[in-house]
Amino acid sequence: MPLSRFRQDVKPLAALAVPLALTQLAQVALTTTDTVMMGLLGIEALAAGGLALVLFNQLRTMGVGLVTAVGNQVAAATARAEAGSVEGHGQDTDRAMDDVRDLLRAALAVATLAGVVGAVLLALSGHALTWLGQDAAVVRRMQPMLVALAPGLLPCLWFQAVRQFTVGMRRPQALLRITLASVAVNAGLNWVLIHGWWGLPKIGLPGIGVATSLVYLLSFIALYASARRDPVLAPMLSLRMWRARPATLRRLLGLGTPIAATYGSEAGFFSVVALMIGSFGSSALAAHTAVNQLVYIVFQVSVGLSHAASIGVSREVALGRAGAAARIARTALVCGAAVMTVVGLVYLAVPELVLRPFLDPSGGQYRQTLDIATSLLLLAAVLQYVDCAQNIGVGLLRGLDDTRSGFRITLIGYWVIGLPAAWLIGAVAGAHTVGAWLGLLTGLAATGGLLLRRFHRSLAAHGTRTQAVESPA
Repeated sequence: MPLSRFRQDVKPLAALAVPLALTQLAQVALTTTDTVMMGLLGIEALAAGGLALVLFNQLRTMGVGLVTAVGNQVAAATARAEAGSVEGHGQDTDRAMDDVRDLLRAALAVATLAGVVGAVLLALSGHALTWLGQDAAVVRRMQPMLVALAPGLLPCLWFQAVRQFTVGMRRPQALLRITLASVAVNAGLNWVLIHGWWGLPKIGLPGIGVATSLVYLLSFIALYASARRDPVLAPMLSLRMWRARPATLRRLLGLGTPIAATYGSEAGFFSVVALMIGSFGSSALAAHTAVNQLVYIVFQVSVGLSHAASIGVSREVALGRAGAAARIARTALVCGAAVMTVVGLVYLAVPELVLRPFLDPSGGQYRQTLDIATSLLLLAAVLQYVDCAQNIGVGLLRGLDDTRSGFRITLIGYWVIGLPAAWLIGAVAGAHTVGAWLGLLTGLAATGGLLLRRFHRSLAAHGTRTQAVESPA
């Protein structure tokens, strides 16, 4: 790709990817703050709280997947309306506004159902973990936090539904301001509820779950209020989810269910590996929690690139420009690799400095936990490349409205290749936590390669069909 062309393609991608990535980074600061607070309570609290967040993120991620396609559908509808207005078809704009409004209503309806069901499952799931080899003391300490986290799932998914609407409209700027404010509020609430300041009871570890649920509710209210003040978004903003068209609900569920399954497949892969690592002891689980949080932080950059590339592909495909869609994919991958290189060099240069916020030096198991975490950090420097590639690949396929292929590919990459590799290297060969992470790396690499191959083949087929339609009879 010529440098001038690359610079030209980077600008529109960055205009959407940068605020999204910064929003994602600010959002992950919520769980990072939670993880740091857990670490201050001790190794056992970090292990218990980390396990609770693994389960919460499993259900949250699947719920987010159900409404993620809204952004692509909104982007395609507005692109067609813009093309129609250029050609003098004013009715296309009115139709697009009505479609976008209906998509948001359907997304909120789906989010409500997923939030209620997920909250019930989350509150009940802790009792089964002792059957999966987890330390009984860790599970007992985790259960109150799960109950505190469960109510927050509903406003969290409402927030995501409205967020996808703003992203599809390419107006995500308010997301960053709201999320940054939520980080400060979350940190303050964590401290107050853990230690019982200002006359409030001293809750301890469950206070982190209460704070998280409150922050999600406040974030949704703030995002909705911001959208109501936006002259472009306000005419299409509607909370009347009961008025969603059945056809739109079916279309959204048809696209969203495979995305939820794909996200759930990935989160489930990491969750099962975390459970496997938990059977190696609390030091192993604490080290995994700390390094996984670091990977999760950097992963948000690829999430921003994935969403931006996905929206861009949806727009270009709606306009019949397959070549431009291919350039968007290449640009996103190059940008992702550049960021992962910089972060990986930091990991290699100052590993103890990077890990210091997550581990308490005064803890009895500090040295053992630090040694494990340092080894994992070296693997993380490599793992981030393939994790970024597979995340962008999922977004690119979503831009083609091909959500089922992503799910099938993740089943192969994570569960047929990655999980057996983690078990064989970690448990059978005795490499324990490092071996489990080698399995993660193997599964993500296989998934990324398969996703990108599928995207290029599907895009080539789409371009051929477009040319056939445009050719004269």
